[in-house]
Amino acid sequence: MPIETLQAYWWIIISILGSLLVFLMFVQGGQTLIYTIGKTEPERKMLVNTLGRKWEFTFTTLVTFGGAFFASFPLFYSTSFGGAYWVWMAILFPFIIQAVAYEFRSKPNNFLGHKTYEWFLIINGLLGTVLIGTAVATFFTGSAFLVDKSALTNLLDPAISRWQHPAHGLEAVLNWRNVALGLAVFFLARVLGILYFMNTIDDENIMIRSKKQLLINVIPFLVFFLAFTGALLTMPGFAVRGQTGLIYGESLKYFHNLIQMPIVLMMFAGGVVFVLLGVALPLLDMNKYASSGIWYAGPGTILTVFALFCLAGFNNTAYYPSTYDLQSSLTIHNSSSSQYTLTVMSYVSLVVPFVIAYIWYAWRAINSKKIDAAEMEEGGHTY
Repeated sequence: MPIETLQAYWWIIISILGSLLVFLMFVQGGQTLIYTIGKTEPERKMLVNTLGRKWEFTFTTLVTFGGAFFASFPLFYSTSFGGAYWVWMAILFPFIIQAVAYEFRSKPNNFLGHKTYEWFLIINGLLGTVLIGTAVATFFTGSAFLVDKSALTNLLDPAISRWQHPAHGLEAVLNWRNVALGLAVFFLARVLGILYFMNTIDDENIMIRSKKQLLINVIPFLVFFLAFTGALLTMPGFAVRGQTGLIYGESLKYFHNLIQMPIVLMMFAGGVVFVLLGVALPLLDMNKYASSGIWYAGPGTILTVFALFCLAGFNNTAYYPSTYDLQSSLTIHNSSSSQYTLTVMSYVSLVVPFVIAYIWYAWRAINSKKIDAAEMEEGGHTY
């Protein structure tokens, strides 16, 4: 198989994992609403426990996403994870305290108390979503780094990627477009978390508050998402010239990508429609479908994010632009593993459909019955 095909194949795999990660962050979004929707201890117990059924899916997908990026596009991994280490450490920290919270929140003789661990979950929901969205936005806005492959011959200092900003990734928050996508992801995660509550909890008070919060959160999501999308489609991008690999600026690059890849355009538009449909069903008091909003908004999120990854990496586009040195920008061609490595990994990737099938099975098995107050009182495993 030609290496160009393998590179495109693995960018698709990365895009799928990234899309699933954003969808599964409904866990993080729901965590930020523990005290907003749950007004009593039994209500908060229901909220935490329904989220606790799924938190490991998000964590596992994040680790898999990072591992797949490392194996298929190691130059990105060494450049971003090695240079922008402060932002990645800031992302990993809230996921670590999330795991601690779900492990110890309901343990006997918990000397920190429930509230401490609940605040751990809220911190994870806030920082995890905003920082991941901000980091992904740099795929379009760029970062300050230099790639010098000739440094490999320097035995004393063979690092080929060097970050050129003292903040080491945290400077991404100084670009409003990055922050706009980060906040869009944050509010989208809250919207998805609310829809998940409505789908998995049988409690009238929680349902009423969820509908109210759904409207409150969908408005800022649309504002920030439209702001980022508008900026993306009107900003210049970084194009790659044919076989030479020369990188140059192109006005309206991402708009051109969207028009020149009609399948991606259809996925992007269809994804947005499905997200809006998932929100509209409960808001319009369509009781028959009110609890099914997550099954529309979820796939819609996956399609939309997948389309954004395609805009960043395909159609002769640099998916990780360098604002310090244009020719250091990374593409799927100049940052990938060798043909042999990608080929071997492609055989391994054939198990991915089975993994997705297992996740689907586990999801349905765990969610076979809605949580209610009576179930919480019966005991059993709780988070």
